[in-house]
Amino acid sequence: MANRRFPPLLERAHVHAREYLRQLPEREVLARASREELLEALRQPLTARGEADAAVIDLLAAQAERGAGACSSPRYFGFVIGGSYPVALAADWLVSTWDQNAGIYVISPLVAVIEEVAAEWVLELFDLPRESGVGFATGCQMANFTCLAAARHAMLQSVGWDVEAEGLHGAPRLNLIASAESHVTIDVAMRYLGLGTNAIRRVPTDAQGRMRADLLHELLDTLEGPTIVCAQAGNVNTGAFDPLNEIAALTNAHGAWLHVDGAFGLWARASRRHRVLAEGIELADSWATDAHKWLNVPYDCGIAIVRHADAHRRAMTSTAAYLIQTQGAERDAVDWVPEFSRRARGVPVYATLRALGSEGVEDLVDRCCTRAWQMADILSGEVGVRILNEVVLNQVLVRFGDDDELTRAVITGVQQEGTCWLGGTTWHDLAAMRISVSNWDTSEEDVVRSAAAILRVFRALRGGAHAAQ
Repeated sequence: MANRRFPPLLERAHVHAREYLRQLPEREVLARASREELLEALRQPLTARGEADAAVIDLLAAQAERGAGACSSPRYFGFVIGGSYPVALAADWLVSTWDQNAGIYVISPLVAVIEEVAAEWVLELFDLPRESGVGFATGCQMANFTCLAAARHAMLQSVGWDVEAEGLHGAPRLNLIASAESHVTIDVAMRYLGLGTNAIRRVPTDAQGRMRADLLHELLDTLEGPTIVCAQAGNVNTGAFDPLNEIAALTNAHGAWLHVDGAFGLWARASRRHRVLAEGIELADSWATDAHKWLNVPYDCGIAIVRHADAHRRAMTSTAAYLIQTQGAERDAVDWVPEFSRRARGVPVYATLRALGSEGVEDLVDRCCTRAWQMADILSGEVGVRILNEVVLNQVLVRFGDDDELTRAVITGVQQEGTCWLGGTTWHDLAAMRISVSNWDTSEEDVVRSAAAILRVFRALRGGAHAAQ
């Protein structure tokens, strides 16, 4: 019988997975195999009769040892990427085993109810309006898209235009406003929605990358008609929050829709210590965030939240004669996200929130922020190293020798050294090392080891430069 093939294969995959996780805390973070080396191992003509299942699993596992970047490592600081919390990974294995299409209730009542409860817990955790619509999308890109689709619907409906039926040709013009330092996913969402990036009016920011509310005020006073304002909770470089209370008051006074991109910053709402950063965020009309960042569930899982559930649903829902959709209290996920056929990505969210509880999530956020402060403190103690940002959350911007070339060389050297992995950025015309701490397993010792590696590379390069002179 076909199902007899499952137990030995799953056991084999389990053995490989356990070994990968065993090595993860100590392995070099950088992937060591080149594209050519991986192609040599993986590329071949497609065979007519295939190969043994076990051989395929072994091949994949072997290449992961050298070709997969250790994104789940506690010393991976390159992007805001969480690890996989154990219960989240285990729940995700169940998701693959169940193989449920999470689009409509009738296909999987189990998944529909799990995601319904997970959505309730998310609203409670962030203390957002409980009547809001919630959808589990692929990531914050599609969460932003979903929220802005709801905004497009509501704002055009307010001037008598049905964008879902009539499209944008001939539609009243929408005023689009975003921070000068908004994340690229806002621009991409505007592209996908047919609104265009050239139409976005950019509001200048302050020294930490926060939108200037006084300049937003001036801009809004010049505009008429339906308006969407995109604010940010957690600048991608500095972690800074736009002044959300002031922005919300301005948008409300002008009848505008306020959307907040809170890819990682929205999780500050789960912390009593850090929620002051997000004060006023509850006054917005929509919010986007990622669970695969700070909640540390496996990829992919973004969350779209819209205060106006009717606008959310009208912008997203799809129907067809052959579909058996609910008419009562049951929840069809297709009403809240762009995809119909999709993984049950809300299940790991449910499992992690149930396992951690609100205090566990708070502790996770607080520990990562503490590790970021620890990293900044160690690095700033070295002569020639400067921290560029106010470390208010989990982001640290570092500059070496006040020199672009040296800073970039340190970043490259640290990436190649392998103790940790981090990335670079250009911020306010300065090259900088960007350190993001969002892994549930990052310890004090991980930060000490990583900071020591960074400083070793810096000292070697600085010494080499001095010797050359």
